[in-house]
Amino acid sequence: MNRLKLRFENMQQIVGGDGIALVLLTDMERQRALTVICDEAMMQQLLLRMKNRRLCRTMLPEALLAMLPSTYEMMVFGLYDGQYQVALMDETGNTARLRMSDAVLLTLMSDIPLYIEEKLMVAQSVPFDEKATGISIPINTMDMPRLKMALQHAVDEENYELASKLRDEINNRRQPQ
Repeated sequence: MNRLKLRFENMQQIVGGDGIALVLLTDMERQRALTVICDEAMMQQLLLRMKNRRLCRTMLPEALLAMLPSTYEMMVFGLYDGQYQVALMDETGNTARLRMSDAVLLTLMSDIPLYIEEKLMVAQSVPFDEKATGISIPINTMDMPRLKMALQHAVDEENYELASKLRDEINNRRQPQ
């Protein structure tokens, strides 16, 4: 299994997105970009670490993290029901599952690396353009309420090609696996 290390690039709040933001991650060479949706609570935590890491050093999460051995890593290994699957692993093989946004927060707070399987990165990412004014979101990473809203919006705008893709994604998730 080939893996790529991810780096945090930035975060943008979605205008009219009801308190959600997009986190942009890239590979270390900044060739490919991956977007992650996060909720308002996580957005606030990420903003706090982005703006004032010094203040955060005495906060409980950072204090607890400082007590852990530094032999951890995280791996994004799949996608299920619109959510990236992330494992936090220690050197003995113990693992715990994390939300992708929590993995991003943990990597911002520490030196714990975040990796992704190369095939998953290629399938889910787009070429990185530092000057881009927009960000693509793969529909297979959207939760069901947002998929339904996007479908209604596509129909209202008479964008039937997009509506068809959104409908297919919704139907694929409803089928037993």
